[in-house]
Amino acid sequence: MPGLTLDTPTGRFTLIEEDGALVRARWGGDESRDDTPLLAEAARQVRAYFGGGPVAFDLPLRIKASPAQIRACAAMAAIPVGETRSYGELARELGISAQAMGQLCGGNPVPLIVPCHRVLGASGLGGFSAPGGVETKVWLLRHERAGGLLI
Repeated sequence: MPGLTLDTPTGRFTLIEEDGALVRARWGGDESRDDTPLLAEAARQVRAYFGGGPVAFDLPLRIKASPAQIRACAAMAAIPVGETRSYGELARELGISAQAMGQLCGGNPVPLIVPCHRVLGASGLGGFSAPGGVETKVWLLRHERAGGLLI
């Protein structure tokens, strides 16, 4: 599968494409430098996100996961830039437990693009599966001017 690795303020970030859709993104990665129109556009949007301020990503995605993960990713993707939701709020919306929602956030196959960092615990930040953990989550939320408690 074609991939492209970028350097970002939060570390290396790799985008993976399959059949014309973004299927994975992850912090870290190798020196992937595949050149496809989708990866070039995804890289442009990621650079715009980190370079000039928060942007809403507009990329074709294919979430290759369980039906529950697909629903959780859709709920996270619906959170606007600059806003947050709690695990409990999304869990109630999906009819699952907050703990299950936390696990689904951690299993997000396309972090940043599907903004799992915008999901917070009831009384705090909650976790984050990227390198740097919660510090990376705080960086992203500050960058998006989200969660006034963090500014």
